[in-house]
Amino acid sequence: MPPKLHLGLDLGTSGARGCLVDAAGRQVAEASTPLPPSTGENGRREQHPEDWWHATVTVIRELAARSEPASISALAIDGTSGTVLLCDRQGRPLSPGVMYNDRRATAEAAEIGACAPAESAAHGAGSGLAKWLWLERHHDTAGARWVLNQADWIVGRLTGRWGASDENNVLKLGWDPLARRWPAWLERLALPTQRLPAPFAPGTPIAPLLPEMADTLGLPRTTALHAGTTDSTAAFLATGCTRPGEAMTALGSTLVVKLLSERPVFAPAYGVYSHRLGDCWLVGGGSNSGGAALKQHFSVAQMETLTPHLHPDRPTGLDYYPLTAPGERFPVNDPYLPPRMEPRPADDAEFLQGLLEGITAIEARAYRLLEELGAPPVVSVRTTGGGAANPAWRAIRQRLLGVPLLEPLSQEACYGTALLALARNDQAFPSRSSTCATAAKSLSPRPSASPC
Repeated sequence: MPPKLHLGLDLGTSGARGCLVDAAGRQVAEASTPLPPSTGENGRREQHPEDWWHATVTVIRELAARSEPASISALAIDGTSGTVLLCDRQGRPLSPGVMYNDRRATAEAAEIGACAPAESAAHGAGSGLAKWLWLERHHDTAGARWVLNQADWIVGRLTGRWGASDENNVLKLGWDPLARRWPAWLERLALPTQRLPAPFAPGTPIAPLLPEMADTLGLPRTTALHAGTTDSTAAFLATGCTRPGEAMTALGSTLVVKLLSERPVFAPAYGVYSHRLGDCWLVGGGSNSGGAALKQHFSVAQMETLTPHLHPDRPTGLDYYPLTAPGERFPVNDPYLPPRMEPRPADDAEFLQGLLEGITAIEARAYRLLEELGAPPVVSVRTTGGGAANPAWRAIRQRLLGVPLLEPLSQEACYGTALLALARNDQAFPSRSSTCATAAKSLSPRPSASPC
């Protein structure tokens, strides 16, 4: 009998990526396919849900073809946080997929702001709740039964269990992660709350695949689908952080920090909120500084050329706060904070080092703020994103952060999601006739392979 494999699928903005891991968590195969770009004008960003489905089928079929028959025993899916659509009782889309970075729902966001508690993740035009409210008012909702996140819709297609979600993806729809319920304040928005999905804890088995779907994908009919998570949470899980105090920094276009904590932290003024992970919490915040600020001054090729001429052990003394435009939220809450990148030395290498030192100082300040807000002190940091490969920047960060910089197990979100498919694979499923809410209550919230 072939060893069991576990499949993780990451639905991103520009493509889908999947991987297989064995029972020890070792990656044994990967596959990917592009997605058409989001479309829309005037702040609108949309994708066709069927494009998500075609990408899902392509990636899973390719992974199935690379494995022994009957070896894939479970899968889980992550999706972009805040991407939603309306569908009918059978899962047929009644709206486009309104993407996480769609900004049309400004009026709706203001209404949410007037009734949602400050610590809710549903604030802002980027939230799933604001987009849902917009769809209810500006779209034909005749026949609508569900408002679903991107990953939720794929779960329904695969299992026939519509209305199942996970506790991380529903945060931006207004879910209360402390009480673990849909809050009463949602009623003040006059929304048909019966459309909301029922969340499972990430890693919890939800249902087996539909037999015909398993046959189409080349998977065993016994393949189990586990509750997934958001793409950013999956990326954190992929790094290998498992203990309170272990952290991840994403050095992409912006600077994002995430820290595992024994207690939740909510600081809406700084855009800090928490995802539940097993018995722990993933606390995070994002700065507007990062790689985009670097690329205003240097191309990637220029930075690669200048890097050997940097002196990470000799601080420049330049006190920079690199931003692409005025405004910062975390770790400084000032919508008018100006970029600070003067004076500029004549030596480009010195200027680049000063920018790297400035971004690292923001990173260090971010972790200090999380600790001041109630998170544990950082004990180690794993790094993802394009900036992780720069050796001089790593040395600067080592000096300023003062904690070990560890290599992540993986930089791919699909790997973290595959670990959720590996979790609790031996748990029995609730019957298909039971409601999602009943099923969620019948299962322990803590996957055995989750942090803590």
